[in-house]
Amino acid sequence: MDFYQIGIRPLVFQGLKADPETVHSQFMKTCAYLDRTCDRPWSQWVLNQAHQSLGYADDERLAQSLWGLSFPNPVGLAAGFDKDGVASNVWPAFGFGFAELGTVTAHAQPGNPQPRLFRLPKDQAAINRMGFNNQGAAAMAQTLHQSQTRRAAANLPTIPIGINLGKSKVTPLESAAEDYGQSFRLLKDYGDYGVVNVSSPNTPGLRSLQSVEQLELILDTLQPENTAHQPIFVKIAPDLAWEDISEILALVQSYGLGGVIATNTTISRDGLKTDVVQRTGRSPVDEAGGLSGAPLGTRATEVIRFIRTSTQGQVPIIGVGGIFTARDAWEKLAAGASLVQVYTGWTYEGPWMVRRILQGLVQALQIYELRHISEVVGTDLPYRDR
Repeated sequence: MDFYQIGIRPLVFQGLKADPETVHSQFMKTCAYLDRTCDRPWSQWVLNQAHQSLGYADDERLAQSLWGLSFPNPVGLAAGFDKDGVASNVWPAFGFGFAELGTVTAHAQPGNPQPRLFRLPKDQAAINRMGFNNQGAAAMAQTLHQSQTRRAAANLPTIPIGINLGKSKVTPLESAAEDYGQSFRLLKDYGDYGVVNVSSPNTPGLRSLQSVEQLELILDTLQPENTAHQPIFVKIAPDLAWEDISEILALVQSYGLGGVIATNTTISRDGLKTDVVQRTGRSPVDEAGGLSGAPLGTRATEVIRFIRTSTQGQVPIIGVGGIFTARDAWEKLAAGASLVQVYTGWTYEGPWMVRRILQGLVQALQIYELRHISEVVGTDLPYRDR
């Protein structure tokens, strides 16, 4: 048990009963400050010390080259954590092998009314109805341009950066394609891969864009802009029927996309232990928003396995949903994901979680006498730690 779990988490989860969004905002302000000062010696020292403590030594058994990008390890930060890309230079210090920024929209927007983020500690879960609150694509482009300049000056380590694109709430559904296109044009030079997010439950009508007809319009707008041929992913909901997922997979293959991110949050509330959301006094069933964390894990893995088997492994997958431990990450990889992402698990397990996951993955490789993490992908091998 580390210091975060012993001292900090109980304080902010139960002791102070602080609003989760406020806690997150304060943490992001600290990370943003470190990013803005990362070209100064003292800040570089802090980031280096953090990486020595929280990161995991580069291990060639975990490194992969995918889509022409070099990933030092398979564990990334999921979209939603760094919505405005203010800390892209900081995430390597926490041990992440890549980071996905956003969700960003063409127009700046405040998101849904607060409170809009709720913890469910009994379930190791969270409900959010943030509504894509962000400063807009133009602001993110400026932020990332400045961050890249500082990174080059300081010769900091780099990891692949993804940019997750959503639809602006003010934009009508019939104009969604151009909305995505506007964001992509502004940001395509600052990310290594792009993500079409059509699966958040918190923007009215957004999930309707998962239909093949709507997705085609969006992709037809993005493809001519993608002159650098960076990989484009579609992030799907865990609540889709198998036939709907199959249609999206056919589209992904026909357009030659990078792959699929599986999955976003769920609107299901099945099997929760929490009876009442502490902050509102209502049942989780009555709280709108997407559920993330441990309850999502099994379904997300099922979707990953379905994608792998139905496409014979021809559609690359980034797996996300319910990852807290090395076992959780291994299960996603063995089901067919080449990379995994974390968010809710990180807030529960703390900053040492990535290190523990990577150590656990290497340990399992050694037990199986495997030479590389890619040998696990799609094998359905059970996790072993002894």
